[in-house]
Amino acid sequence: MTKHESDILLALADRTFSNQRELASYTGYALGAVNKAMHSLIVNGYIDASMSITEKGLSLLKANKPKQAIILAAGFGMRMVPINHETPKAFLEIDGQPLVERLICQLQEVGIHDIKIVVGFMKEQFDYLIDKYGVQLIVNPDYAKKNNLHSLALASRYIDNAYIVPSDVWCEKNPFSINELYSWYMVSEIIESESDVRVNRKKELVRVTDGKDGNSMVGISYLCGSVADQVEKNILDMCKQPEYDGSFWETALYKDNKMMASARVVPSSEAVEINTYEQLRDLDDHSEQLKSDALEVIAKVFNCNTSDILDIQVLKKGMTNRSFLFTVNGAKYIMRIPGEGTDQLINRENEAEVFSSLKGKGLCDDPVYINPKNGYKITKFLEGIRTCDPHSEDDLMRCMRLLKKFHDMKLEVNHTFDLFEKINFYESLWNGEKSVYRDYEITKQHVFELKDYIDKQKKDICLTHIDAVYDNFLFYMCEGEEKLQLTDWEYSSMQDPHVDLAMFSIYAFYNKEQVDHLLDLYYEGECPEDVRTKVYAYMAICGLLWSNWCEYKSHLGIEFGEYSLRQYRYAKDYYKLAKERM
Repeated sequence: MTKHESDILLALADRTFSNQRELASYTGYALGAVNKAMHSLIVNGYIDASMSITEKGLSLLKANKPKQAIILAAGFGMRMVPINHETPKAFLEIDGQPLVERLICQLQEVGIHDIKIVVGFMKEQFDYLIDKYGVQLIVNPDYAKKNNLHSLALASRYIDNAYIVPSDVWCEKNPFSINELYSWYMVSEIIESESDVRVNRKKELVRVTDGKDGNSMVGISYLCGSVADQVEKNILDMCKQPEYDGSFWETALYKDNKMMASARVVPSSEAVEINTYEQLRDLDDHSEQLKSDALEVIAKVFNCNTSDILDIQVLKKGMTNRSFLFTVNGAKYIMRIPGEGTDQLINRENEAEVFSSLKGKGLCDDPVYINPKNGYKITKFLEGIRTCDPHSEDDLMRCMRLLKKFHDMKLEVNHTFDLFEKINFYESLWNGEKSVYRDYEITKQHVFELKDYIDKQKKDICLTHIDAVYDNFLFYMCEGEEKLQLTDWEYSSMQDPHVDLAMFSIYAFYNKEQVDHLLDLYYEGECPEDVRTKVYAYMAICGLLWSNWCEYKSHLGIEFGEYSLRQYRYAKDYYKLAKERM
């Protein structure tokens, strides 16, 4: 049966028509196409001459009838900064109703009561839906590490005759039906660069190639029959392969660069996937979620209305924070929002003291705003920015000159960063669980053997960055000239400045030859041998420190892949090197 014929049969199941012209108007098909489809349906016994559905037609409708739905609601919704640190996207409200509740109600209106919701981020907020609507929750423990392909895999056995629904979609009209006959995927007529699929002349969904734009992907889908079977198989196969960890579930819909599901094209005004703060504001400028405390802070700082805050864009999620770009009064700024578990790791009052010490020194942009209580910070946006390339000789020379200039200022604050104390502190945040490394206790014992040596070394204690990694050296354009500054001073404290050299080295994954070269650049070719040994020891200590930090973050569902493995390796390898030289 063709798509035309299926749509005509679905229309006849939906309501009664007096004639073919009326049917053509309802379906949007040309009268000739309707007549052709009607003739085929009659010949094949699905309808009779009076446009009534036969037993054969009713049997086909029954076989493909929707019976369940899977709502995907596990992810962070990173593009919804600054809202997403307060609530999951599923609970964004339009006209006072959370998106996920609207979707549930629309499903239940057409008789779909078997509804599974895959949850992860802030999963506890979804519990009340069980009592209110009788839904079932499926928990995805890997929501922070893997994309929604893996969420759907957890519900893969429920895919047949099922709607697959993202939780962040608002539909003006009910997108679900009592009857369905074929698999489809919903897109809108809007063309955008972010989409990787487009509708061709045959109403098929094909992959975008050559950098072209595609149809906006609304994301709602209906799967039945052989397509549902194949998608389930594809999902389970893909989830066994690490290269699909970051994939969206739609990846499983493709066969030979074409989706197995037909295109369902809707007007963009009727169905919107809400990905940004401004999309929410466009739909409902009175939504409760628009009252984000972060935006209220911006409005107060710049003496403006929240509606004057424009062009909100999420920036890359950092290892500690979330940040977003915005425009006020024609100027661009960045607001930092502390990430998960940050309150355990960073004293924001100490950070504010650091910025007070740095003010006017030319080492960084002075914050426009900083709150020592919650860590919110606003800074000017730097144009033409790039980070240090740890393998560029010129970049390294400039970065080491700036770092030494900073150390030579001998700035002071009232707090310290005790490396050994921090190792124990991060370990204490594991809540009694053992390290994932089998030889952790031995490695820790070795690292702590370095403490007596470190304590006896000469140190010119001063304000030290602590996190002086290459990503925190920012090159930017100012008045036609490339300038350099340091950013992310959250851990900065009184310490031995040689710790900064160790931190730079282990973050850049340097080998011994590269570490030695870095030290020679910092000391302009005259690095004392005792300093070299001390830096090796610091590399071992800091390696274990950040390995423990990564283990704590892992307990929060945040993984750093190779970084965590390499830090633990530095603890072991550079302990041996330092001991040999000592």
